[in-house]
Amino acid sequence: MADFSKLSESDKSRIIEMAWEDRTPFDAIEFQFGLSEDETIELMRSEMKRSSFKMWRKRVSGRDTKHRKKRKDDINRFVSPNQY
Repeated sequence: MADFSKLSESDKSRIIEMAWEDRTPFDAIEFQFGLSEDETIELMRSEMKRSSFKMWRKRVSGRDTKHRKKRKDDINRFVSPNQY
């Protein structure tokens, strides 16, 4: 079990926000916060209501945009050019 006590509440909130975003890959979360996909899932499970976690897991399971290996090769960024 990962130790999330080192994360601030704002970091946890941002990680959850990024995990909910369809086009933010788990790699971006790992790059910015050092959490692997499994650790991100563990954080989501610990911070969310059970029903919300189940809904999120159903949504992201197998989603190409959440997993860099499943993304198209021509997409090599974490952020949309229109985002900032």
